[in-house]
Amino acid sequence: MSSKFTENAVPVSLPFTLSLVGLLVAAVSFVAGVSTASVFSEFLLTVVGGAVVAIGFAYALISVFGTARAAMVVSALLGAVAGAAIGRLGGALAGLLLGTAVARFIFWIHYREYRRPLAPYLTSEQVLWHYTFRFICGAIFVFLITPILVVMPLSFNAQDFFTFTPEMLRFEADGYSLKHYRDFFTNNEWQRSFKNSVIIAPIATVLSVSLGTLAAIGLSQSHVPGRRAIMAILISPMIVPLIISATGMFFFYSWIGNFLEGTLGLNKTFVGYVKVILAHAVLGIPFVIITVTATLVGFDRSLTRAAANMGADPVTTFFRVQMPLILPGVISGGLFAFITSFDEVVVVLFVGSASQKTLPWQMFTGLREQISPTILAVATILVVISIALLTTVELLRRRSERLRGLSPG
Repeated sequence: MSSKFTENAVPVSLPFTLSLVGLLVAAVSFVAGVSTASVFSEFLLTVVGGAVVAIGFAYALISVFGTARAAMVVSALLGAVAGAAIGRLGGALAGLLLGTAVARFIFWIHYREYRRPLAPYLTSEQVLWHYTFRFICGAIFVFLITPILVVMPLSFNAQDFFTFTPEMLRFEADGYSLKHYRDFFTNNEWQRSFKNSVIIAPIATVLSVSLGTLAAIGLSQSHVPGRRAIMAILISPMIVPLIISATGMFFFYSWIGNFLEGTLGLNKTFVGYVKVILAHAVLGIPFVIITVTATLVGFDRSLTRAAANMGADPVTTFFRVQMPLILPGVISGGLFAFITSFDEVVVVLFVGSASQKTLPWQMFTGLREQISPTILAVATILVVISIALLTTVELLRRRSERLRGLSPG
């Protein structure tokens, strides 16, 4: 057996492997039994039966097969057959993946492959905590990401339902359609709200980046009096409950709107856009301040002093020396501010009017007044946009660390 595995491939005791597999399956069966069983005897049968079947299956795989690859192939085929009997193509695909994962996990445990990436001097308790911690993090990640994974397939539903149809579960072509996406791109209400979001979010982002960057640079100076209190005030919009901020903005911007319309005679629709943009800029400024301040932590102040000694004025020093080094933080803050403005719905309900109805506002209206599956298509588009922006933020963060020498190039 040692020829098939590397240094840490000495099998553990068979009872240990079977016990661990049985406990894990019993835990999963416990959750399933709580949600499905109607009487205690049925619940107990689910837990005990699941554990016994798992122990027997693990024992058969370990006894018959000497390599994980062969066991995975057989387990995948058995899972596909069982899944096909339950749910046709969808069940077969799920059974194939589950069978492969189960066999791989059994051999991963039995031949101590979990020890390979770890230091050899770690105790059993340390190894247990290492994987327990990662399991907890993975469970939290699944808890957060599952709603998104549910919404995205439903956006391709061929029917006007918010549930998976039998055709979708069987992976039949008739169960899927792009009609909800076509409705989004052809419906005047959705396009008008999308246009408003595209107008408001970029302008609010520019304001947030400009004011937030200047505030962060000013607060990074050690001689500024009361900078901690000022910082707390500037980032308060992301700490105070949004409904409270929205209520305060309603009264404040109502007065500004009356002044702009009554005294200056500006168009009511234009004033509405101004109020929403300013409100969203206020919500985005804290994100810019935090990201730019974090970038300035590793900034070498001697560079600006050297530029001043060479005769550069403050503006030239900022754009030619300081800005290129803090640019990743500025862009990251701008992306967060853009996402905040593009996805915000509470403040715009208080401050804006029907002329400034944004995409999230339209989605909220669709959920409240008419259950339109087009909302799922819009949600999927927003998720894709957010993932792209957050990926950009991560790439910029890594670039910023390389520029400041905090990580290898």
